[in-house]
This record gives sequence, C-alpha cells and structure tokens, in this order.
Amino acid sequence: MSSPIKPSFKTEWPAWLLIAVAAVVSYYFYQNFPARVPTHWNFRGEADGYSSSAFGAFFMPVIMAAMYVFFLILPYLDPRRERYSEFAPVYHLVKNLILVFMFILFILTGLAGLGYGVDISFYVPVMIGALFIALGLLMGKVKMNWFMGIRTPWTMSSEAVWIKTHRAAPFTMTVSGLMIAATVFTPSPVTKLTLFILAIAAVAVCLPVYSYILFRKEQTENKQ
Repeated sequence: MSSPIKPSFKTEWPAWLLIAVAAVVSYYFYQNFPARVPTHWNFRGEADGYSSSAFGAFFMPVIMAAMYVFFLILPYLDPRRERYSEFAPVYHLVKNLILVFMFILFILTGLAGLGYGVDISFYVPVMIGALFIALGLLMGKVKMNWFMGIRTPWTMSSEAVWIKTHRAAPFTMTVSGLMIAATVFTPSPVTKLTLFILAIAAVAVCLPVYSYILFRKEQTENKQ
C-alpha cells in the first residue's frame, strides 16, 4: 500500500536531525545531571516535581521518536486516508513543528536540570502560544480526516462545515496563542491560570460551537 503522505528524505530529514541531536544531547545530560532533576514547574515558575537523571535525560527523546513513528502510521489508520495526499506538505510541517517544540522544551528543561538559570515560566508559555498560532495558520489547509484538525460530529458530517470551521481556526487559535503568551506578563498565578483556561476554551469550545451553528444552518437551508 502506498503511503498517503509520501514521506521522502526532503520531508523527513528535519525530524531525523532533531531526534538524532536530542539523542546525543540526552547522553550529555545524563552524564552531567545531578541524581535528581526538576521535570515539572508550577505557574510561579518554581520546580515542584523531580525525577531521576535517567528519566530527565532520556524521556523526551524517546517521546519524540515515538511521536515521529505515530505521525508516520496515523494516515494508514484513517478511513479517509486518501485525503492526506491533498494536504501532505501541511501534515509534514505540523509534524516537524511539534517535534521542534518538543526538542526546544527538552533543551530548556535539560539546561535547568544542569543548574542554569532558565526561566521556564517565561519560555514555555511563549513556546505554547507560538505553537498555537503556527498550527492555527495551517488549519485552513487541512482537508477532512479523522485525526488532524477541528474534528466534531458536525465538521465530520459536512465538507462545507469542515471548510468554514477551519477558516475560522487561524483567527481563533492566534487569539488563543497570544493569550497564552501574555501570561508571562502577569506575576499572579491565578491570573496566569485564568488566561490559560480562557485561551484553551477559545479553541475547545468556540470552534465546536461554531461548527454546530454552521451545521444547523446548513440543515435548515437544505430543508427549504
């Protein structure tokens, strides 16, 4: 069976490079980490969770490799696998963006584990916000499928609803990303958490509701 996303050296080398560099860096981290390293931070930017040096060094590269394999396999599992060829470049770009995000997060947390003064409370919200914006800008090019995009009962029932909902995603996810990034400017953990929840709700609630409204409107028009 031919691949719906047609991976090639051109599409895969960024992922291979990121995973290979992460593997090399993980060995360096393991050799230099203390016995316990921070692996979780609260909204104040304070480390509140610790793991062994081995876990801190090797967990993220393993997850990156697993995520890469997952992205390769996913299209074969989709009943709408034939649609992936229509947005294959976007699919590969999303895959690489997520791996870049994971790689940078791995480097930052590793440096924090080595004792460098890395302000996780600043970098992580900015990174998450940037990822939301980048993914949002790509959503309008994603064709109907079961695994990527705004998948609701209404977008999956109508091609027109899918298209219109995904055209709204860039604006909604950009606003959401900016809200997440803006949490770095407030010292209050409560305000940070509130902004973060509102940002997630903007995507998780507004877009599904919008798709439902579009679907109901389409159904009404079809009955006339």
